[in-house]
Amino acid sequence: MAEEIVNRIAESKLVTFNLEDFYPKGERVVFDISGWLLEGFVLREKDFREQAKNHDWQQYKGAYVALVCSTDAIVPSWAFMLVSSYLQGVAKNTIIGDLENLESHLYQEVIDRLDVSDLEDKPVIIKGCSNKPVPKNAYIMIMQKLQPVVKSLMYGEACSSVPLYKKPRK
Repeated sequence: MAEEIVNRIAESKLVTFNLEDFYPKGERVVFDISGWLLEGFVLREKDFREQAKNHDWQQYKGAYVALVCSTDAIVPSWAFMLVSSYLQGVAKNTIIGDLENLESHLYQEVIDRLDVSDLEDKPVIIKGCSNKPVPKNAYIMIMQKLQPVVKSLMYGEACSSVPLYKKPRK
């Protein structure tokens, strides 16, 4: 008589938390202001303001925008603020930084709003692989959010996980 094979992973109380499930939908755009600088380095206020005034801002409607300057120009804060003022009410969100900074910012907002009370005292595995650009910072952010609540935290897949945290026994 053959012994029945039991799938212990399927029967466990282990909860899989997939950051990819919380990926904010929307187009990501990098807006490089260096094109508005004289030779890519010198900001002339009058010319910069004119460029901003005449730019087609509607092309960023509903997008997440990362503001950068791809040259080593020293750009005053007000220049980014001016660009942001034109994007207000058009773009979903605007930050100063590259796409990775933008993704980290978006995930921080998502994770801050998450209610994780349903995971209290449960073993949780944070899924490691994703098809969407989940930033490395998001894994740290979710760890910090979950650790005070859960019984244990692991990373990876249920069949091959790395233990990260286990709540001390009282």
